[in-house]
Amino acid sequence: VIVVAADTTVDIDGLILEKPLDAGDARRMLGLLSGRTHLVHTAVTVLPGSTLVVETAVEFVELTPETMDWYVATGEPFDKAGGYAIQGAGGALVRRLDGSVTNVIGLPLAETLALISEATPRNVRGNVH
Repeated sequence: VIVVAADTTVDIDGLILEKPLDAGDARRMLGLLSGRTHLVHTAVTVLPGSTLVVETAVEFVELTPETMDWYVATGEPFDKAGGYAIQGAGGALVRRLDGSVTNVIGLPLAETLALISEATPRNVRGNVH
């Protein structure tokens, strides 16, 4: 049996942005990220095996109050660390990123698959999908 556990945080200048509590908190987070680069960290543990942390730098466009209101109204911010989802409408807020896009989505796939492969006995590796 292989167990995979992961969690993602958004870090702007050492401040960890969790999931927003409400619309005002989502706007606050978007305001902090507006026009700046922040880091997305995902820790992945595979048991038996090991743990790694993947880091991706994400740069946001400058956000107007109207853009923040529109995005908050989509409902996307409320269950996302940092208050945005790059795989949804929040992708329009991102100017560029350096690193793994799947990390920003919430699970760095290539790195996770490598950990699973390392934890899988050689005689069953062909069955890992």
